[in-house]
Amino acid sequence: MIKIYTTPTCPYCQLAKDFFQEKNLEFEEINVALDQEALKEMVYKSGQMGVPVIDIDGKIFAGFNRPEIEKFLRGK
Repeated sequence: MIKIYTTPTCPYCQLAKDFFQEKNLEFEEINVALDQEALKEMVYKSGQMGVPVIDIDGKIFAGFNRPEIEKFLRGK
């Protein structure tokens, strides 16, 4: 399960979503600009206020670090 915590104006959020779409990986996008409970959840999981925060099966990535995400996905 992939969750991406985003805001509408975040360019790195869009890059992350494009990446997962290119890889044909399903994800749930959560707009923390509209959902205060999701924002609290994101901060609790990551300790970060910035987006994107990406949760892949419980592994948290703060920001879109493509090489680290690809490495993690290869190991799954």
